[in-house]
Amino acid sequence: MALLGMLLGLLMASCFTFCLSHQNPEFALTSPEKSSTKEAERRETTAEEELDPEVLEVFHPTHEWQALRPGQAVPAGSHVRLNLQTGAREVKLQEEDKFRSNLKGLKKGRRLDINTNTYTSQDLKSALAKFKEGAEVESSKEDKERQAKVKRLFRPIEELKKDFEELNVVIETDMQIMVRLINKFNSSSSSLEEKIAALFDLEYYVHQMDNAQDLLSFGGLQVVINGLNSTEPLVKEYAAFVLGAAFSSNPKVQVEAIEGGALQKLLVILATEQPLPAKKKVLFALCSLLRHFPYAQQQFLKLGGLQVLRSLVQAKGTEVLAVRVVTLLYDLVTEKMFAEEEAELTWETSPEKLQQYRQVHLLPGLREQGWCEITAHLLALPEHDAREKVLQTLGALLATCRDRFRQDPQLSSTLVSLQAEYQALAALELQDGEDEGYFRELLGSINSLLKELR
Repeated sequence: MALLGMLLGLLMASCFTFCLSHQNPEFALTSPEKSSTKEAERRETTAEEELDPEVLEVFHPTHEWQALRPGQAVPAGSHVRLNLQTGAREVKLQEEDKFRSNLKGLKKGRRLDINTNTYTSQDLKSALAKFKEGAEVESSKEDKERQAKVKRLFRPIEELKKDFEELNVVIETDMQIMVRLINKFNSSSSSLEEKIAALFDLEYYVHQMDNAQDLLSFGGLQVVINGLNSTEPLVKEYAAFVLGAAFSSNPKVQVEAIEGGALQKLLVILATEQPLPAKKKVLFALCSLLRHFPYAQQQFLKLGGLQVLRSLVQAKGTEVLAVRVVTLLYDLVTEKMFAEEEAELTWETSPEKLQQYRQVHLLPGLREQGWCEITAHLLALPEHDAREKVLQTLGALLATCRDRFRQDPQLSSTLVSLQAEYQALAALELQDGEDEGYFRELLGSINSLLKELR
């Protein structure tokens, strides 16, 4: 009986276990960890639903601290703090005015997008591109407005040309004007006054380097050079006036002039009897041709240019020309000296040009032609400006003419007399508060020369 009771008890236990294992899963035995995880996920889902921006109500802060209830959204720019005593979050408005504008337009119950995504580099590039496009559009708009304003104030050139044609007025380029002036000057039917007027107008245009070079393209330069052969002194004067303006600092025109025989014609006019105004203009053209052109300087010496200038200076009534001649000689001497020094120090001067300067034997020619004595005697000129130029030239010729200067008693006495004169004038400058006056500079040049000649 005892054995039968044990078997019955085991059978009942097995049946009870079988029934429990086949019941509804929610009543089945589960892991405590899995149950707690599911409960946490359920709570997080509920919290996310409560914080969903689509269901958040906007909290309207004031300038006083107010408690923030769960589920309320705070506008951007609000001041939020955690109250350590109560554990609640409190909100109020920022004091700066710039945050007050964030509240404009917000109404109670309006949803607030609290997306906190930051801008990427691509977003910034896109925004910058749009900003540039906007600036270009604005600039284009301003340009259009400016162009419209210009159109209102000024008429198109086509309309002006049409109106001028109706009035028999033609708009000409500089080239067309120069061609017309040369034709007028070269025409046998033009009067003397018309030729002089054409040359006078032409001189204005050839001051520009490009215009002077354009004069070569249609043979205008040679026409003006041939004008130096005219029997009319006025034609010679104004032809030389045009040539001097065209030669100035224009190597291309200078070369064409040498090839066209301008140098010979200029020297002939200076060597013959001509009115003083004509010789002034011819000397001006000669100076423009020789400066910075060593080949022309060589030809000048070969053609006896120094003798021509000596005769010009020694003639009566040519003191004005004498000062200009001395200035030319000073420029030529210093130009060659600076070119050689620059070549030795920097090697920037071209070998060909340096060789040309070395072939210009100007200083020996000046000594042989008696320019040491001629220049010294020009110190007797009364004008301060003329004396200044003569003193400069004497300083440039000092190395070549030192012995000649020492043997000239007139030069020494003139320098002593000028020294006393300029000492008095320099003292007056000092009284007037001029520490470095004009006369003090002249006095310094005189003192230097006297020191060198002792």
